[in-house]
Amino acid sequence: MGATDLAFHGFVSGRVQGVFFRAETRRKAIELGLSGWVKNLDDGRLEFLISGSEQALALMRTWLQVGPRLARVDQLLLEQVNRSCGPGFHIHK
Repeated sequence: MGATDLAFHGFVSGRVQGVFFRAETRRKAIELGLSGWVKNLDDGRLEFLISGSEQALALMRTWLQVGPRLARVDQLLLEQVNRSCGPGFHIHK
């Protein structure tokens, strides 16, 4: 993480699996210059850790509240963390 980077850990619930949410989250994160990871959970939610600039994270948060076209976001939970994501943005199985 850079000196001005922030990191957020969070969860998205709703219709977020089987609608390309992970792939589109990765695409959007790369577009915004963010790093981190995203994965599906057994309980139907999506979990993620993202880091980057405050401005990029604000744009990502706005996107996560809606998600890709086929998704339905019922809840977005975010918590700022003091953790490094490492380089790149990855999809975990």
